[in-house]
Amino acid sequence: MDLGIDPDQLGTCVQCGLCLSSCPTYRVTGDEAFSPRGRIALMRQVQLHDAPLTAEVTEAFDTCIQCLGCEPACPSVVPYGHFIESTRNALTEHRGSRRRAIALWPLTKPRLLRLGSSLLAVAQRLRLVPARLGLPDRLPLRRRPHQTSGTDVYLFTGCVMDAWQREVHFATQRVLEAAGFGVTPTGDAAGCCGALHTHAGLAAHGERLTENIDAALDPTIPVIVNSAGCGAHLKQHSSHQIFDAQEFLAEHLDRLPDVTPLEVNVAVQDPCHLRHVQRAHLPTRTLLRKFVSLVTELDDEGLCCGAGGAYSVLQPDMSQQVRERKLASINRAQPDVVASANPGCSMHLSAAGVMTEHPMVLVDRALAANSSTT
Repeated sequence: MDLGIDPDQLGTCVQCGLCLSSCPTYRVTGDEAFSPRGRIALMRQVQLHDAPLTAEVTEAFDTCIQCLGCEPACPSVVPYGHFIESTRNALTEHRGSRRRAIALWPLTKPRLLRLGSSLLAVAQRLRLVPARLGLPDRLPLRRRPHQTSGTDVYLFTGCVMDAWQREVHFATQRVLEAAGFGVTPTGDAAGCCGALHTHAGLAAHGERLTENIDAALDPTIPVIVNSAGCGAHLKQHSSHQIFDAQEFLAEHLDRLPDVTPLEVNVAVQDPCHLRHVQRAHLPTRTLLRKFVSLVTELDDEGLCCGAGGAYSVLQPDMSQQVRERKLASINRAQPDVVASANPGCSMHLSAAGVMTEHPMVLVDRALAANSSTT
C-alpha cells in the first residue's frame, strides 16, 4: 500500500531509539509498535514490502497522538510528523473518509456549531452530559458578539474555541489592546482552520479550509492565534503572518503596563503543538513572569497530556493513561493553577479535576486588578 511517503525519507530513521522517552504512548505501554521507531518500521513494511494492514498495524498508527515530541529528540531530523500525517491520510482513504468528514462537518458551519453548542449547554445544565467527555464546566448558552477595535492585527477566533471558550478571545483582545494594538476578530469570515481535519487524516479538507482563511484575510495584517493547535496548523499551511498570542506579546512586552503581579503559583503545561511544532513555548513564561508571582515548571519535560485534538474521544483509554503521567507531574508541583494555551489540553486536564486557565486570561486578570486599584 502506498502511504505517500518518499522511500528515501523513510530511510532517514536509523532506529537509534532516542525518541522513545519522548513518546507518550511508548512510555505508557513499553511496546515498540507504539513508539515512533516502531511505527516507522511498520510504515516501511507496508509501503516498501506491501505488508498487510492487520488490526495490530492499524492500531499502532491510530494510537499515535501526533504530539511530535519525537522530532526535537531525533538527531537525524526525521520528519515523523509528515510520515504519520501521510499515513493517516492513506488509512482514511483506504477505510473511507465519509464518516469522519460528516463528524467534522459542523466545525465548518459556525452558526450551526454555536446552535449545537447552546443545546449542549442546556443538556449540561440538566445534568445529561457525562463529565468524562471533558467539556468545559459550563458551556455558554449565549455569546456576546465580537467587537473590532482596529486593524493592526487579526485575532483568529476559529470554530470550537469560539463556541465554547469565547471569553478567552475577549481576554486576549483586551491584552492586545492594552499593548496598543487595534484588533479585528476574524469571526465567521474565517472559521475552522482545518487542523482537526488534517489531524484526522482528511488533509485535502484541511487544506481547503486554510485556503478559505487565506482568501478572507488581508495578507499584510498579522494573525494572532491563541489556540496552539490552530496556530501550529496555520503556521504550516497558511501564507499569512501567523503568531501565537504569547509569542507576539512577549516580543512587545515593553508595550504592556507594569502591574502588581497576581499572587498565584502558576504551573505551565506546554501544549505539544506549541512546544514541538511551533517551538514557541518559552514566550509563555516570559509573559507570565511579568504578571504572576510565581511560574513553576513541571518535571516531565513537556510530555504530552493525552488530549491530541479528538484523540481523547477516539482513544479514551490510552488518552487517560497518558494523562495520568501529566497529573502526577502536576501533583508534584502543587500549583494553584495550570496555564495551558490550548483548549483541548485545558478541557482534558479540567475533566480530571485540574484548575486550568489560558495564559491570556491570567494576564488579563492581572491588568484588570491593576486598573481597579488605580
